[in-house]
Amino acid sequence: MKSQPAPFVRTLWFGTGVALVIVSPIVGAIPGPGGVFVFAAGLTLMLRHSRRAKKHFVGVKRRWPKIGHYADIGLRRQSAARRRARDKELRTAR
Repeated sequence: MKSQPAPFVRTLWFGTGVALVIVSPIVGAIPGPGGVFVFAAGLTLMLRHSRRAKKHFVGVKRRWPKIGHYADIGLRRQSAARRRARDKELRTAR
């Protein structure tokens, strides 16, 4: 079982994620795909260190599954990889 970081450290990482998400449109104005990667990094930090952000993300995924699917791919979430493997198995079993 992984140990959780101290609440101050979790808050610090969450704040860093929020800052990255806020800065991503500015970085996106620079030529190249940099804003996408900055946004993904910020979203990853927010999802890893906030239960509230995770619950909101799950709600968004339920409402718009296609967008959630692409977000899972971009964030390389392990749960999404397991879900894709399970779905692939079910499709081949038919």
